[in-house]
Formats: sequence, structure tokens, C-alpha cells
Amino acid sequence: MGVHIVDHPLIQHKLTLIRDEKTGTKDFREMLEEIATLMAYEITRNLPLEDFKVKTPVAECTGKILVGRKVGVVPILRAGLGMLGGVLNLIPNAKVGHIGLYRDPETLKPVEYYCKLPADATEREFILVDPMLATGYSSVAAVDILKRKGAKNIKLMCLVAAPEGVAVMQERHPDVDIYTAAVDDYLDDHGYIVPGLGDAGDRIFGTK
Repeated sequence: MGVHIVDHPLIQHKLTLIRDEKTGTKDFREMLEEIATLMAYEITRNLPLEDFKVKTPVAECTGKILVGRKVGVVPILRAGLGMLGGVLNLIPNAKVGHIGLYRDPETLKPVEYYCKLPADATEREFILVDPMLATGYSSVAAVDILKRKGAKNIKLMCLVAAPEGVAVMQERHPDVDIYTAAVDDYLDDHGYIVPGLGDAGDRIFGTK
């Protein structure tokens, strides 16, 4: 288990564009979804396959199909919703759960306000999505919730991570792989990733 930097050129190109403070809500939202699709391609690389006989218009052959492992996608509300569509573009049959957390502005700790997960959580491989891994507290809390519901196979997908958040996640949940497009420099005094891309939720939804 560890940190996987997804450094595909298309991802890095789009990441640079959405970092730009001049990028508007529409373009930010569209590119975030595109990056999520590309990252989902990487995070599903090791899904198991089995042989499957198929008859083409020319002849019969043996191909490969997914074994049928159940996948669940769980965005951390609200910013995680910006990545959900991109993952579902690649895995349209995945079940979707939601975990609602907000960050207390004084303590920077997460407060849970909503949780709805697939009933068969124990049987699913979960992809937890959130654009930012900053302090790490929200991701840790979300994984805590998933594990309490019986989830045993969890991966975290984020766009940008801070070293502090990575360290917290690895200390609290060393069994959870982290997939990110970049590990930035540090957190500032307000808990923002530097250089980061600002408040992802506000930039996705056009709020302040």
C-alpha cells in the first residue's frame, strides 16, 4: 500500500489548467471530471479478469471480461461530487454512496452530517473521491465510516494532496492506497494546500 502519483501527460496538463485562478467554473468542472475519468482508468488497472468465449462475425475466440467484482464510488460531500461523474463514465454500473463532512473552521477537524452507503458494503471495492487531501482529517473520517460499515477494500482518489495529509492517512489507514495527480508543498495556516488550487468546492459550484 502507498501513494501513487498518476502522472499521465493529459492529467498533468489539465491539472495545470485548473490550478489557474483565471479558469472559470464551467471549465474547472469539466476538466475535473475529465481528470477523474483518466485517474479511474489507473485506479482500476488491477481489477481481476477471467476468460470468456465469444463468437465474432469471423470466428470464435477467448477474450477477457471482469470477474464481476462489485465497485462502489463514494464522494465526500460536497467537492467530491465534482469527480463522481468522471468515475461513473468509466464504471457506469458502480453503486454510489455519499459521505457528508464539513471542516470546523476553528479546529480544522471534520464533522459528519450525512452517510448513505450501498447495503452490501462488505462485498464492494470502494473508491473514495475528494479533490483535495489537505489535513487528511476528512479522508480519515470517511475511511473510518466505511470501515464501520464493513468495507474492507478501499482506495482514495484525490486530485491534489499535501504532505501533511498523506502522512495522516498513512498513519491512520496504512491499508488504503492513495491515488493523486500531485503532492504539493505544504499546508498554510488556514489548512489550504500550497500551491494547490484554492477551495475546490467553491470553484466547482461557483460559490464563495
